[in-house]
Amino acid sequence: MPSGELVTFVFQRWTRDGTYDQTSIDRLDQLRPHFARAGLVSARLGMEQAKASVSALEALGLPAAVMTASGRVLTANVLLENMPSVFIAAAHGGMALADVSANELFRQAITHNLHNRVVRSIPIPAREGQPALVIHLLPLRRAAHEIFSGADILVAATAMSASAPVPSPSLLAGLFDLTPAEARLAASLAQGRPLKEAAASSNVTVKTSRTYLERIFAKTGTRQQSQLVALLKSAELPSRG
Repeated sequence: MPSGELVTFVFQRWTRDGTYDQTSIDRLDQLRPHFARAGLVSARLGMEQAKASVSALEALGLPAAVMTASGRVLTANVLLENMPSVFIAAAHGGMALADVSANELFRQAITHNLHNRVVRSIPIPAREGQPALVIHLLPLRRAAHEIFSGADILVAATAMSASAPVPSPSLLAGLFDLTPAEARLAASLAQGRPLKEAAASSNVTVKTSRTYLERIFAKTGTRQQSQLVALLKSAELPSRG
């Protein structure tokens, strides 16, 4: 297609009927321009549907974009486009994260999505003039795949605010891909409890809590408990402001 999409039409026949003869191929070739026009119109309509979907997320205050499985951006809303210090253009219509460490995880998530199709959340530390962020990659399946017109990945950004209250375990689980047990421990730590007390409140041993804590560090991009608590206490949905 002129817009870059590749459209494939597949025509099948019973094996018992033999292979296609040249007459049949010539007849199908006569239809090629009509199929090309139909494919172009379909692709354009699908693009408009995808734009409407990310615009709806913009109304909710969520910077968002939809991408193909290869990482090519189909469309992005204004909120995401207004974050050039976070999202940068890449070759072949792709997108990258300005933070080097986060971008490595971002590329890995896109690659793994081809086979595993799992939700991934990538933390980005705060910088001058920019709050901490969590970038979510959500694979589009079934009805969602149709809503976003053939796109394979939805990318959304959740901002952080240091003035936010202590988040619930369910929110932490959603933001950072924590297991229920990890989320409960993280929520207890965010309340200012020492690890031993947080382990007791989560009904796990101190040894197990240390294992959970290492996993939480890895998923949140932190290295110290103080960094973790500061990050967890800042979790909230972004506002349009």
